[in-house]
Amino acid sequence: MPDAPARDWTPDSWRSHPIRQAPAYPDAAKLAETEMRLSRFPPLVFAGEARRLKAALALAAGGRAFVLQGGDCAESFADFTANVIRDSFRVLLQMAVVLTFGAGLPVVKMGRMAGQFAKPRSSDNETVSGVTLPSYRGDMINGPEFSAEARAPDPARMEFGYFQSASTLNLLRAFASGGYADLHHVHRWNLDFVARSPLAERYRDLCQRIDETLSFMAACGMNSQSTPQIRETDFYTSHEALLLPYEQALTRVDSTTGHWYGCSAHFLWIGDRTRQPDGAHVEFLRGVKNPIGIKVGPTTPESDLLSMLATLNPVNEPGRITLISRMGADKVLSRLPPLLRAVRHEGAAVVWLCDPMHGNTVTTAANVKTRSFDAILSEVQRFFDAHVAEGTVAGGVHVEMTGRNVTECTGGAHRLTEADLATAYETNCDPRLNAEQALELAFLVAQELKARRTGEPAAPAAAAE
Repeated sequence: MPDAPARDWTPDSWRSHPIRQAPAYPDAAKLAETEMRLSRFPPLVFAGEARRLKAALALAAGGRAFVLQGGDCAESFADFTANVIRDSFRVLLQMAVVLTFGAGLPVVKMGRMAGQFAKPRSSDNETVSGVTLPSYRGDMINGPEFSAEARAPDPARMEFGYFQSASTLNLLRAFASGGYADLHHVHRWNLDFVARSPLAERYRDLCQRIDETLSFMAACGMNSQSTPQIRETDFYTSHEALLLPYEQALTRVDSTTGHWYGCSAHFLWIGDRTRQPDGAHVEFLRGVKNPIGIKVGPTTPESDLLSMLATLNPVNEPGRITLISRMGADKVLSRLPPLLRAVRHEGAAVVWLCDPMHGNTVTTAANVKTRSFDAILSEVQRFFDAHVAEGTVAGGVHVEMTGRNVTECTGGAHRLTEADLATAYETNCDPRLNAEQALELAFLVAQELKARRTGEPAAPAAAAE
């Protein structure tokens, strides 16, 4: 049975396994007190919602849906405003409408929101001007300011993060069901974007076809008043399950099935730095019934991946596992196909997503991290190529983006350069696509999907001619 409980698993069994990327809290008693308080708080999401998401992801595993997962690299306590949440949600809706038309499939929408407060780091420490302090690991762990006080891991931040997540979820649910997600509104926002884009001609035909489709639906009597699916949408939250004390504290038994669910988000994933088959993060996630993701990078051994699939999804339940490929544009065609073949040969039912962000990070001469829009688009296209060659299903995309017009990634239709980065470089961690770049990527991916579906000529590899 897919709902069979994991053997020899408890919410705290991860504590007996080796762990990486764990902060060193200086006050163990304070940490324990915080965990105890969190364990009494209401769940942020519900088991039934996680099951609905799993069913939607099962469709994507079989090529009957397309997944869009996006949001901040790491959410910030300081950026917690209704406008910031609204703007990111709006762009994700805009992207989803465009991708729905291009793929000819329903789009499963997941935000990196309401809990993406912790980040893995390549080094435990950071040195500036001869001073060495712990690395910034996300607002739920420590602060970005370079001071001993800010960089000390503080358990109280978990509690603060919980309440911000609860408020964010409350607003997202209102947006998703209160009319803000109406397809007609979303399409009008797309028309505004196209009107100001240097690539307007490329996108205008797609927008016109969407407009014709909505007009036809209205003529058939399907409007916002008569058809809730036009007015409302399903929207799910996700984050990396990095901070296990927090995740354990928000693990609950579902009263309907009697099984454990991670109730901090609908979808949780294991990062490329914490995917050890015998590690604490794999151990924790094997026991919760949420749909879960695994980041798959260029150094992922086939044996490790197959071992994790066997551990995390022993009954091969469709929708349970999403593999998020983060190879880099220059590696995806050499490193991804062997993994696709291994998973296909194993008969594993998985969703494959493309994360074109993490493998394409570079550092400028001025020591600023950035990403090239052209490299991001190229990785997505090569991801699709690899799946076509292997006869497997390209299930969706996973992007770090924001609804604001930051200047953190170069390129795109407006041709941002390294000189432009200082204009609005606001991230505390990794560079994100801004609102226009994110929507531009959706249009280009939609053209790619439509071309592969209909046989029409595909879009050029570069974002702008």
